[in-house]
Amino acid sequence: MDLQLHNKTAFISGSTAGIGLAIAEALLKENATVIINGRKQSQVEEVVKTLQQFYPNGKVSGLAADFGKKEEVDALIKQLPPIDILINNVGTFEPKPFAEIPDEDWYQLFEVNVMSGVRLSRHVFPKLLKQNWGRIIFISSESAVFIPDEMIHYGMTKTAQLAIARGLAELTKGTHVTVNSVLPGPTKSRGVGDFVNSLATQENVSFDEMQTRFFHDFRPTSLLQRFATPEEVANMVAYVSSPLSSATNGAALRVEGGLIKSIL
Repeated sequence: MDLQLHNKTAFISGSTAGIGLAIAEALLKENATVIINGRKQSQVEEVVKTLQQFYPNGKVSGLAADFGKKEEVDALIKQLPPIDILINNVGTFEPKPFAEIPDEDWYQLFEVNVMSGVRLSRHVFPKLLKQNWGRIIFISSESAVFIPDEMIHYGMTKTAQLAIARGLAELTKGTHVTVNSVLPGPTKSRGVGDFVNSLATQENVSFDEMQTRFFHDFRPTSLLQRFATPEEVANMVAYVSSPLSSATNGAALRVEGGLIKSIL
């Protein structure tokens, strides 16, 4: 299927690995122009070079910024060229008992996971409305609905993303701009993979055994009963980025393996 992205430019925050990188590759395959992002310039340049090797006809560049530092985000926004698609993907998480989460951790997760999308969307949204076409996509999580008791502060930030996305969608009425959220379930991204591998090492079991335990103990309602791949999430994001998704707006789209049991 041709997703009609050959003349569209996309910026993806937090896209040097994991879901963000998979989204970049999915859009490059559809001939979109892609701008990736990571915290360090050297890291960004390395990933850009790799993508250019895999997609020699693709148009890809990168901008470095740490979304935990407002001054770096402000500098990135000044460098950002006109774009058609904004994918707010950058995020961080840390399992920690509620009583042990200090104020600083709440603020830090909110800064990275929520304010990153707020600042980028605030810059891009008026321009998309003016050109009367665009896509803003927040990569939220099933944790926005199924709040994980092992990291409540993370769940809070993911729920906040849903509220912001829906609010922005209300401002697009009658235009060709859409704002949606995508809710991945447990996904084998770099951070999650490292986390599960560390647990497997501690328990002296294989990754597959730890994966089975994880879904049995922490995500028993999952119908998939395994970690999704970043590519499975990216497939949904690529479609929502496309002109073909014009009737999908203000939606929270699930790629969570059937973990959330509610119908709506």
